[in-house]
Amino acid sequence: MQDAPDPTVATGRAVIQSYLRTLDGSPGVYRMLNAQSEVLYVGKARNLKARVSNYARPTGHSPRIARMIRETASMMFLTTRTETEALLLEQNLIKQLKPRYNVLLRDDKSFPNILIAKDHPFPQIRKHRGKKTDRGSYFGPFASAGAVNRTLNQLQKVFLLRNCTDAMFASRTRPCLLYQIKRCSAPCTGRISEADYAALIADAERFLQGKTTTVQADLAAQMQAASEAMEFERAAALRDRIRALTAVQSAQGINPRGVAEADVVALHLEGGQACVQVFFIRANQSWGNRDFYPRTGAGAEEPEILQAFLAQFYDDKEPPRLILLSHPVEDPDLLGQLLSDRAGHRVELAVPQRGEKAELVENAARNARESLARRMAESATQNRLLAGLAEAFDLDAPPRRIEVYDNSHIQGSNAVGGMIVAGPDGFVKSQYRKFNIKGEAGAQGDDFGMMREVLTRRFERLLKEDPDRKSDAWPDLLLIDGGAGQVSAVAETLAELGVDDIPFVGVAKGVDRDAGKEEFHRPGEPPFALKMNDPVLYFIQRLRDEAHRWAIGAHRAKRAKAVGATPLDDIPGVGATRKRALLAHFGSAKAVARAGVEDLTAVEGISAAMAQKIHDFFHDRG
Repeated sequence: MQDAPDPTVATGRAVIQSYLRTLDGSPGVYRMLNAQSEVLYVGKARNLKARVSNYARPTGHSPRIARMIRETASMMFLTTRTETEALLLEQNLIKQLKPRYNVLLRDDKSFPNILIAKDHPFPQIRKHRGKKTDRGSYFGPFASAGAVNRTLNQLQKVFLLRNCTDAMFASRTRPCLLYQIKRCSAPCTGRISEADYAALIADAERFLQGKTTTVQADLAAQMQAASEAMEFERAAALRDRIRALTAVQSAQGINPRGVAEADVVALHLEGGQACVQVFFIRANQSWGNRDFYPRTGAGAEEPEILQAFLAQFYDDKEPPRLILLSHPVEDPDLLGQLLSDRAGHRVELAVPQRGEKAELVENAARNARESLARRMAESATQNRLLAGLAEAFDLDAPPRRIEVYDNSHIQGSNAVGGMIVAGPDGFVKSQYRKFNIKGEAGAQGDDFGMMREVLTRRFERLLKEDPDRKSDAWPDLLLIDGGAGQVSAVAETLAELGVDDIPFVGVAKGVDRDAGKEEFHRPGEPPFALKMNDPVLYFIQRLRDEAHRWAIGAHRAKRAKAVGATPLDDIPGVGATRKRALLAHFGSAKAVARAGVEDLTAVEGISAAMAQKIHDFFHDRG
């Protein structure tokens, strides 16, 4: 909730005017703050004095800028050497401070790539996300994990490359199912030579570079040669690969002939809401698309939104050589220079008017328009549900942030607490959290104690990071999986922490434990239920089910990790690589424990000193 303005603090044009005498024509970044010292806006300028003097003018401002000027009580300035540095600093501050009047990209997840690893005689092909630190060839970005998985499936069908881990590869004595269904050439058991597998890798890389016709011609020539040599089984295998490649080419969607590498970025703005569609074109192939919904800074227009989006979007992603846009940006030369500096090569920004490039942009713009229409319809429904939730639970206003908590364990083992978050935009998956239960409650299977631990850790951290509750990380409503007992435990915990002003509700199954007969518990009040066909009831069920899915997924992951744990994990200096090497050599952790120092030094990567440390570790354990 926004604080009321302090009438004793001067704001507006006169305040801005007072800074002009201290400014010069240097490039830099400025911040506009309100009477509560909250940052309203961060901007950059080629000439700070000229830019600030524009704000001091009595007229000529858009409604958005006029509101911002009226709220401004103070300003802060940072000078830079160049305007490019100012643009970079501006975007860093926007992401850090999230000012109300700036355009803000709210979803900045990394995009997956395909990696052909080059640290093994028979390279593995796999999905990769994050920094490109592993040795190998990277291809991407792809719009989603689904797009990567589809391409990996296609590559397995056509090129028969392995996707198993190195440890799995080393432990195989016979081919796995993928070999039987013609998805792998089984290099793990010597069914293909290193040279022939290297040829498959080269073909796969050419395919990912867009040279599909060359690959197909080579396969056809090999099939003809095999047929002439009466190697009919090999010829049939090559024929199957050609058919798979043809099927891949016909199912790849929009594959532009004249655009080898580009990102197509289209914006649709309606009713103060924006949708940006990004299509990834690599190697003359469409590698998927993703939609984004940036916050529009209380009324910014297309050029400002698109410029801010691009500067933030490519903050941690390498831009391609060409970016096709639906609208011009505010400073194309400056933004192009910034992106070129980040990429290490020239980046061109273009707004095509005709031809294939214009068709690509129009397709992206149509997708942006349709995605925004769907989102606005969903938002209207979501807002009605939140209003219904407020009415059902006697809240002062529809909640903007709902946190739902659940625990998962099996008789106290591998206990995990889960928190999901929902609001006007639906589930906010970037805010989900997992809590490994550390106290005695987990071992004892005490659900009440586990909930106390989860809430204590959650709110102690909130109180430390934001004691004044200025951020949007504070919830308006807590939903707890459980009945009267859980509600009492939660009430005590929150009271001890001094945050007993946050409403919370326990969601318990009814007498028959049937969905639809849920009872709702609040402190000091009798339980109640909603009508069976009430949309708000279905909404609460979805929230509870999502929290349960999240918590049980975390529990299963923890349990699976515990199953794969060995005493080797506790030896200082034995990381994942040495652990794999030891298990591959000896077959089990028990065999490692029984091995002598000389046997241990026979393992690749195990020095005499490390062998002695491993031997001592097991013998000291008695």
